[in-house]
Amino acid sequence: VGIVVCLVVVCCFSKTLRYTLRARYYFLKGCQGTPSKSLYLPQGLLYPSNCEMPMSLQPLKMHCRSCALVTSSGHLLGSRQGDRIDQSECVIRMNDAPTRGYGKDVGNKTSLRVIAHSSIQRILRNRNELLNMSHGAVFIFWGPSSYMRRDGKGLVYNNLQLMNQILPQLKVYMISRHKMLQFDDLFKRETGKDRKISNTWLSTGWFTMTIALELCDRINVYGMVPPDFCRDPNHLSVPYHYYEPLGPDECTMYLSHERGRKGSHHRFITEKRVFENWARTFDIRFFQPDWEPEPLTATQPGGKPLA
Repeated sequence: VGIVVCLVVVCCFSKTLRYTLRARYYFLKGCQGTPSKSLYLPQGLLYPSNCEMPMSLQPLKMHCRSCALVTSSGHLLGSRQGDRIDQSECVIRMNDAPTRGYGKDVGNKTSLRVIAHSSIQRILRNRNELLNMSHGAVFIFWGPSSYMRRDGKGLVYNNLQLMNQILPQLKVYMISRHKMLQFDDLFKRETGKDRKISNTWLSTGWFTMTIALELCDRINVYGMVPPDFCRDPNHLSVPYHYYEPLGPDECTMYLSHERGRKGSHHRFITEKRVFENWARTFDIRFFQPDWEPEPLTATQPGGKPLA
């Protein structure tokens, strides 16, 4: 069953909220024609290889008074924020970030997981941990339109069909092509930059924060640094992912992508500048590290110039 979710998003050209993004999610249901009175098919049922999963549009009825948006940052290592995170009504995670073995720092609860097309294979490989243990969690997948095609040529869609065969009880969604374009438009409105012309790939964090704005009254973000953090020569060095301690340095990754001109790159610092601006209007708070948006000045009517 396909899904419509209305996401109210701020466009911070000034201090007021003036833009509404109605993001659409397609919910993947069991094989058409299979008898079932419930929304989900019986657990363990495998669909025929030629099964075409039906889709339609319905509102996603999910609302949380308080949300913990848990990043994948190495800043969470040793933080012991797990209990505090799990006390939130809803806990939002990204991609294949695990909880097993890291519960003291990142918590164990998962209500929503937003997943990039590039992470779907890792999700399938680790399905016993990331899928089986996420009872009642919602999974939203995003990716380029070519990956979401439903004619047998869409890599993500084909993998989601496989996922539904293995675990038909999962609440699996994907973002429609039309609404992906609206996420692009939001980026341009907020930054003045055209995503395609600037060779930019929106990050999973961009989609996750935008979705959280609609679903949550209050958002506590864990592990997200302020926009200027990596420009400080004395900044703390941490791994890009808390679950890859020997992986790349976070700031090295951020600066490399922000400055990249050839090929497509994430603009992590630019996105964080937008999130900082949104936090001036919405109830968004940042922890580990703890920080607040810098006050605007007369020379910064919409925040600092984007990197």
